[in-house]
Amino acid sequence: MLKLVVGRIAALVPILLGISFVAFFLVRLVPGDPVIAIAGVEADAATIAALRAKYGLDLPLPAQFAIWFTQVIQGDFGRSIQTGRPVAAMLATAFGPTLLLAGAALIVSLLIAIPAGIASATRPNTSIDFGVSLGALAGLSLPSFWIGILLILTFSIRLPILPSSGFVAPSVDVAQALLHLVLPAVTLGTALAAATMRMTRATMIEVLRQDYIRTARAKGLSRAIVVWKHALANASMPIVTLIGIQMGQMLSGVVVTETIFSWPGVGKLTVDAIFARDYPLVQGAVLCMAVLFVTINLVTDLLYSVLDPRVRLGQ
Repeated sequence: MLKLVVGRIAALVPILLGISFVAFFLVRLVPGDPVIAIAGVEADAATIAALRAKYGLDLPLPAQFAIWFTQVIQGDFGRSIQTGRPVAAMLATAFGPTLLLAGAALIVSLLIAIPAGIASATRPNTSIDFGVSLGALAGLSLPSFWIGILLILTFSIRLPILPSSGFVAPSVDVAQALLHLVLPAVTLGTALAAATMRMTRATMIEVLRQDYIRTARAKGLSRAIVVWKHALANASMPIVTLIGIQMGQMLSGVVVTETIFSWPGVGKLTVDAIFARDYPLVQGAVLCMAVLFVTINLVTDLLYSVLDPRVRLGQ
């Protein structure tokens, strides 16, 4: 197991190096000049030159990358061009709301997908199965921004029972925090539930046809124990793998969801930084999201090997 963990971590090093390289150079392809964005189009040449020297933007790109990467290795992501604040501090502040939203969306996704997938698998070719399949198809087809706008129109404008945007920290007011969390979490969780629902249905149908399930039923075990204890436990490995992959997709989904609901997380921070041509903040945000993404995949790999010992043995 230790050899597997060390091997997986070692494989992440070149991946993260490549991501940092791509993040640094791609952000510079965005049209616009961050110095002009700060100083204004009417700034004189001396002011623009001073700002370029201050942020190291007058150096060749390879030199800028070398300086930035050296600082990142030491834990310093630089300072935001727009606000002057340390990028690490800004990201640390924004990660809390993002993780809260991602966790709530995952819970919403599982609460929808697992019961619906099991109900569909245990009652194939019925109206329930048809309804679940239709719902899954709709969830896969509808973009999350459309779902978010529809929820705002329904529950914030026509039925003004939930706030349409904003964030309240749970430490300030738990009730208001939950109210502000509902619509973004449902928007993000609904999109994720569709794929998990289909995977749960497919794997459960396959498991329910196995001989040991028929044996369990022949012994007189109740339907609930057969389905939830024996069948779901053996169908969980592909579902866990899919959830791990979806956690990575969720990180990209929060960019859209946070922008729609003005949620002050990493996604909205990144979008605002891109519009402001704030290079250090965009680079830091992309790199942190990439680290989180590969960490989730690492945990999924390790969890998969725990659930299935054949993975550890390389079979």
